Amino acid sequence: MEELLLYNKWSMSDVEINDIGLQKYINLNQIVIPHSSGRHTAQRFKKTEVNIVERFTNKLMRPGKNAGKKSLVMNAMETAFEFIYLKSKTNPIQVLVDAIQNAAPREEITRLSYGGVAQPQAVDVAPLRRVDLALRFLTEGILNSSFSTLKSLAEIITDELISASRNDASSAGVRKKQELERIAYSAR
Repeated sequence: MEELLLYNKWSMSDVEINDIGLQKYINLNQIVIPHSSGRHTAQRFKKTEVNIVERFTNKLMRPGKNAGKKSLVMNAMETAFEFIYLKSKTNPIQVLVDAIQNAAPREEITRLSYGGVAQPQAVDVAPLRRVDLALRFLTEGILNSSFSTLKSLAEIITDELISASRNDASSAGVRKKQELERIAYSAR
């Protein structure tokens, strides 16, 4: 059987997920175009069956300027993957997976109230929530840096994903993760 390549260029068969906790929740099913028409929205936890590239693309369509413009975001993602390959000479899907792993927080805080007094408490993060938070942190960083700049959306996606995959603090997703874990460490 012939292997399906994302955008007819990128293979998902050689992508490795190093974080054991996230292996079950980062879906790398072979697809050509990241568009499943929202089949996952009707059932709980069905989003684990959606390819990770499509989940990232859907997260980029935040309310506001790019709301509902999936073809625009998919074209930007395809161009960003080309840029990532030219800059890093690695599979762009591997760069995306590494960025998600590096931006996924392991601890966060919750508020416990004892007798009317609220106190922060550090808790471990569930693996599915880790992936969701990582996608949110990366896409919010991309969208916040897209304002008042001459760069295209594809160039901003490229810069964010490459810096996050290298676990660089210049990435907004990695910075947000480090801040969240620092606050949770102080709440222990």
